[in-house]
Amino acid sequence: MRATLRWAHADLRTHRGEALFIVSATAGIVAALLLAAALFGYATNPWQRVFAQSHGAHVWIHTGPSADPGRLAALDGVEAVSGPFRTAAATVASRGARASVELRGAGAEPPATGRPLLTSGRWLTPATPEGVVLESSLARALVAGPGDTLTLSGTGRTLTVIGVADSAEPRYRPGERPGTVWALHAQVRDTGESPGRVVGLLLTDPADTDYAVQRAVTVLGAGAVTDVSHWQQARSEAQGDTRLLGQVLGLFGLGALLAAALAVFGAISTRVRGHLRDISVLKAIGFTPGQVVRVFLVQHLAFAVLGALVATLLIETLGSALPGRLGEAVGVWQGLPGHTAALLAVPVAAVLFIGATTCLAAWRAGRVPPVPVLPAGKAPGGRLSGPARRALGLGLPPALVLGWHRAFARGPQSPATIVRLALPLLLITVALSAWTTIARFDSRPAELGLPSALTARADGGLAEGEAAALLDGHPQVVAAHPGVEVAALVPGQTGTIALRGLGTRERPYPYTVAEGRAADGPDEAVAGQGLLDLLGVEVGDWVRMTVGGHPQILHIVGRSIEPENGGRTVSTSLDTLRENDPALRATLFQIQLRPGADPARVRAELTDASAGSLDIHEVTSPADRLSTMRGVVAGLIGVLALIGLTELSTAIGGSVRDGERDLLALKAIGLSPRQITAVTVTAVGCTALAAAVVGAGLGVPLARWLIDAEGRSSGIGAGIAQAPSPLHLALLAAAAVLGAIALAALPAARAARRRLVDTLSAVA
Repeated sequence: MRATLRWAHADLRTHRGEALFIVSATAGIVAALLLAAALFGYATNPWQRVFAQSHGAHVWIHTGPSADPGRLAALDGVEAVSGPFRTAAATVASRGARASVELRGAGAEPPATGRPLLTSGRWLTPATPEGVVLESSLARALVAGPGDTLTLSGTGRTLTVIGVADSAEPRYRPGERPGTVWALHAQVRDTGESPGRVVGLLLTDPADTDYAVQRAVTVLGAGAVTDVSHWQQARSEAQGDTRLLGQVLGLFGLGALLAAALAVFGAISTRVRGHLRDISVLKAIGFTPGQVVRVFLVQHLAFAVLGALVATLLIETLGSALPGRLGEAVGVWQGLPGHTAALLAVPVAAVLFIGATTCLAAWRAGRVPPVPVLPAGKAPGGRLSGPARRALGLGLPPALVLGWHRAFARGPQSPATIVRLALPLLLITVALSAWTTIARFDSRPAELGLPSALTARADGGLAEGEAAALLDGHPQVVAAHPGVEVAALVPGQTGTIALRGLGTRERPYPYTVAEGRAADGPDEAVAGQGLLDLLGVEVGDWVRMTVGGHPQILHIVGRSIEPENGGRTVSTSLDTLRENDPALRATLFQIQLRPGADPARVRAELTDASAGSLDIHEVTSPADRLSTMRGVVAGLIGVLALIGLTELSTAIGGSVRDGERDLLALKAIGLSPRQITAVTVTAVGCTALAAAVVGAGLGVPLARWLIDAEGRSSGIGAGIAQAPSPLHLALLAAAAVLGAIALAALPAARAARRRLVDTLSAVA
């Protein structure tokens, strides 16, 4: 055992840099996997906690004021009912921020089912008739808390915030979904417009959600139902981009783990080839094959364990201090029941995977005979190939030709080295593609379903024509497209989707069509991927839906990129919707701005010009929610670069050792030490260049497939992927080649100046 430890210690002193790279790469991989576990836990558990503690309803159904939702309590499969509650639509303002809200009547005691969970303040009380409780996402948007005052637009009345509560219902989304404001019944009856009712259903079997909605709509009548939301939709919105971030970290973490395992395998295999004499001596003095295997296994397992311990300690002690959503996710994850199990399982699994790969490579060391014999007929350096001889005959520099020959004429070792080095470069290319795709939402939003920068909604005191004239009159506004968005019952009446009518046939709205064509004729529409998947239809099909009790039949002629609402949106022109309802009035305007215009400034100017009659919001971009991912991608690139450096050091060591056999011959033909150094450096540079070409060539289509697959699964749709520019790929290849050359220069120069006796000993 003492001899084994002494040999391992001597080998470690010889390869300190490689050991440091392996430990650092392992730490980065385990940290990425632990953060992925934290994000997955954070994405699911907060909503699940709120849903469980509030006895959340599985289905929320909004109806008109004349409906009687109380009858739904008698339906089979309904365990309990929340409500029905009286509702009214209104617009509130606080500290310059405005929001569309749904006022919901409630009593002095919160409901038993679908109970809002107070996070601050207190619940409603008759002693404060003007008091209201805000849903937490709405409170964040309004920057309001207990004690603040809300102004009801168009009335001059005020409401006092006395509490903020969490809810398991779908969250507030500016311009798309109103926020929930709980108020006393009398307050709701006397305030707002568009009166209605809402009821929540707690089901005995959540898997029967669609069937329960269908029966509820049948009982109430399709014309009475204005909107339906269910628990899967709320959970998906709550998880949102946090789950995507966890998927990215997990995917790259597993890819990096595979790359690191291959790098360790290559390092051990190269070291075995370079230590044949030492291993033979160990065998000759009595080492068994198992002992030789344990030398390499214990050494590299120690590296992996050290890296895993470092990562685990850093995440556990400093993870909650990370900026943004990552730190918040780690803090929540540390309090979840499965935290300890994941904290142990992830590092152990990573170490075991690296250990299994190490065993496979170390097993080859155990098979080395006590007297190594070169296979008969195999020259140590290999003969020059025909192209190499012809290149020398053409007068090309010998260092360039011989270096190219050494890089690609080593039998199966050459492609294996290129594949191992290409894998981290491939993953870096995928990471760069994710970065450029996120940047595309910022730089070219019109290509990704976001042609408008602002959304405006007029109150009752401003006519449609007046609002359009005011918006079109601003010098920075290119177009203000009138439109309307309503909830429509899908076929089978199992849920609602968003039906939008934007623009007119004379001035069509510029939808981003990824498949098919734009809707420019009667009854034609485009739909998001989420809607196509929900209804099981394709481009070219006809779809029937119900709006306010009236059927609406549309011909889907294209698939549009829809970043919002999970892609469950069908869009047509306002003229098409007015054919069924000539009295339909535009309730919103999508505003396109000139290139370079500042949306915040234009919003402020239009709000002032309308004297507060327009409620204007900036269109939210997925890039705003994915800003955290850029830092994650940068960190992953750093981890992958460490793995690449580990593999580079292995490739350099192998090339230097292969060059030792050719050193006498190279000196005999008159090459100087500088030229011999250039041969090794060229060999390493050619290997890095080939790996960069393979990594970029495979990474770009793989990244496009992965990003588009995520787009399809999220409902946005395929067609959003943006590959890195050729310049960025060229810079990546140049960085790989120049880094390889810089790392190879010093060991190659040392090898070229070795003494004759050392060279003879190495060849022997």
